[in-house]
Formats: sequence, structure tokens, C-alpha cells
Amino acid sequence: MLEIKNVYKTFNAGTINEKKALNGLNLTLNDGDFVTVIGGNGAGKSTMLNMIAGVYPVDSGSIMIDGVDVTRMSEHKRAKYLGRVFQDPMMGTAADMWIEENLALAGRRGQSRTLRWAISKGERADFRERLSELDLGLEDRMSTKVGLLSGGQRQALTLLMATLKKPKLLLLDEHTAALDPKTAANVLRLSDKFIEEEHLTALMVTHNMKDAITHGNRLIMMNDGKVILDISGEEKKKLTVEDLLQAFNRISGDEFANDRVLLSK
Repeated sequence: MLEIKNVYKTFNAGTINEKKALNGLNLTLNDGDFVTVIGGNGAGKSTMLNMIAGVYPVDSGSIMIDGVDVTRMSEHKRAKYLGRVFQDPMMGTAADMWIEENLALAGRRGQSRTLRWAISKGERADFRERLSELDLGLEDRMSTKVGLLSGGQRQALTLLMATLKKPKLLLLDEHTAALDPKTAANVLRLSDKFIEEEHLTALMVTHNMKDAITHGNRLIMMNDGKVILDISGEEKKKLTVEDLLQAFNRISGDEFANDRVLLSK
């Protein structure tokens, strides 16, 4: 479903601010893989997601989604293949539009849009049913502006919007980092639910090693812009946070110096 082959990306090349963000990155995801991604600051995690989404062009290498070469495809054209939830609950939705209007826009992702985009009775009934699955009472607030929702409500709605049209690939970019623990746990529960029920292929970047171990069928660790550890199956189920820290130290020859990660053990 996803093939990243030998991708390089350097920002501010030739200046004192030069930063090699991706350094020969290779990664393949099979259909239905739910891969969690961990790594220290500057490891290339978010850059990888941005490259997949087309936010930045690659310097070299290629990116394929479900057999389609999207390497040179613009961000808006490859959006039809992707669903994405960002760290900031304020992103991914239109704050001044109603809940049902946001869902209608998500439902039309990848389609040609005309001046006529009224929500049909059937769509409204479908939205109500899907919102009820969030167990947040939003099905009774469909004409509420999204900007009035709490961070957790908004992130759950964004997740629903991102999966509404069953994307080829779901990108979760630290999507619970800005939430309190209880709300984060609920959003992760919903993530698991949607990914399993819709048989989605997903990449979830997280700073929480425990979450990286608990969720998904596969875990990768990044460092210096490439994958240094790739664990799946029974081996992943037996992992502990201490195992991951030791593996990082052994493979990279350095210590995992990232307070956000260590605090989330």
C-alpha cells in the first residue's frame, strides 16, 4: 500500500542551517498494516509524513501509494489517497462551519466540487449514525460550529473525517499529544476501532513508547532520517519500553535523549 524507496530530503541546503531530514529512507507497508513510528526530535518522523502527503517535494527517491507513483504529484491531487490527523486539534477542520458541513466536505474529498453542495437527507442520517459511534453526543449537535468543540471532541471529529471515505493510507501525526490522558486514550480507542473496522493501512507517529508498543501490528524506530528498527508480530507484543531504549542505544551508538519520550514510559 505504501512504498518509500531511498528518499532523501535536505532543508536549507548549502547554508549554515542545512538539515538532512531524510537520509535514504526506505519503508514498505502492506495492505492493513498499522505501523507506529517513534524516534527522537529531528529523527525525520513528521518529515516522512509530510513527504508522503506532498507538503514538500523529495530531493531524490520515490513514493508509491497503492501502486501509484505520487512522487511528483501535487499535495491536493494525492489528497484523495490519504486521510490525516494532526497534533493540533485546530487543524483538519473548518472552525466556522457546522459539524455536518465539515463532514460533508470530508465526504467529497477527491471529487469535483460544484456550487451545489447541499447535504442530502441520506448524508445527514449517515453522519448522525457515524457521530454516535464517537460516544460524545455530537450526533445531537450537528449544526454546532466546530470551533466551539473541545480539543478532544474536535480531534475525534477530525479522525472521523479522515476515515470517512476509507483512505488508502491514514496518517496520524502525534494526534493525541495535545490532549489530556483520558481524552487521548479515547481518541486512541477510536483510532483502533476505525482502523480495524475499515481495514485501513495506517502510520501513527507518537512520542509515547507505551502507546507505540500497545497499538498497531508493527513498530518502527527512526533516527537521522532513516529506519533503524522494524519490529512486528509476536516480537512486538513482547516489547517493553526498556527493550526499545536498549535497542536504540545498541543500534545508534547513542542515548535516546528526548524528555518527552522518557516521561511517557
